[in-house]
Amino acid sequence: MRAVVNGRDMETDMAPVVSDVIGRMRTAGIEPVLTANMAAWLSNCGYSVSDAVLPPGVSANGGFKGIDLCISLGGDGTLLDSVALLSKASVPVLGINLGRLGFLSNVRIEDVDAALTALKMGRYALQDRSLLEVVDQDALLGSACFALNEVSIHKRDSASMIAVRVFLDEDYLNTYWSDGLILATPTGSTAYSLSCGGPILFPTSDAIVINPISPHNLNVRPFVVPDSFSIRLELEARGDLCLLNLDARSHSIDGRSRITVRRAPFTMRMVQLEGHDFLKTLREKLNWGLDLRSGLNQPLHDR
Repeated sequence: MRAVVNGRDMETDMAPVVSDVIGRMRTAGIEPVLTANMAAWLSNCGYSVSDAVLPPGVSANGGFKGIDLCISLGGDGTLLDSVALLSKASVPVLGINLGRLGFLSNVRIEDVDAALTALKMGRYALQDRSLLEVVDQDALLGSACFALNEVSIHKRDSASMIAVRVFLDEDYLNTYWSDGLILATPTGSTAYSLSCGGPILFPTSDAIVINPISPHNLNVRPFVVPDSFSIRLELEARGDLCLLNLDARSHSIDGRSRITVRRAPFTMRMVQLEGHDFLKTLREKLNWGLDLRSGLNQPLHDR
């Protein structure tokens, strides 16, 4: 099994941890292939790089031939970077959490050996996660026109709130006067949208969350729609520019633009290890099922 290893630049004190994980991969019989950024960071931290290195700017069209897996080392932001790197290559992704919350990167560092053994022995499932695609901004976005978590529109800096007219296919839905608007996938329902009061969706739901950011009208609430809709956004901003965000990638866009978003025609394949399901993640990250009033850190059903 050959696995691409991707990660962001981190504090230098994380280099021994990353190097150790890569060494454990070799011990488990998994051949590491480092991204150029990961190899450069390790080298700058004083670690020699003897593993294969993925060429910088590699294309998803044939560039990942012979690669069975991508292992993302870091937090959820690093996993989003890995998804952008893989693009349409259909390479499964596993996130090992070196950060904090970790909804997507949910394998703890102390569980690495067990996770690598499960990978080598094939004791895992693949879960398809839907993405969103911006279909009419080729000049601005190029091939990086998709997002795993969300596509969002936001006002720039301290500018006045913006108005976004929203259409589902050709049917008018609403005009949102707000600081911005989030279109979130089920995967992204536990990310930016959740922090703005949006609902949590099960990751394999066929739905999109439309969620305004600090809306002017308090009767406006998040709305869940089937992902079969094509969603058209018509911007009406007082300023010249707004921000179009796809996950962590941000682009300035004309404040009178029209943007069409739909479910992407491909999916991201998430590695699902035994005992690492979404419901367990919710209980661990959000303390669901715990009686916090009594101070007992155990699920109610276990008493």
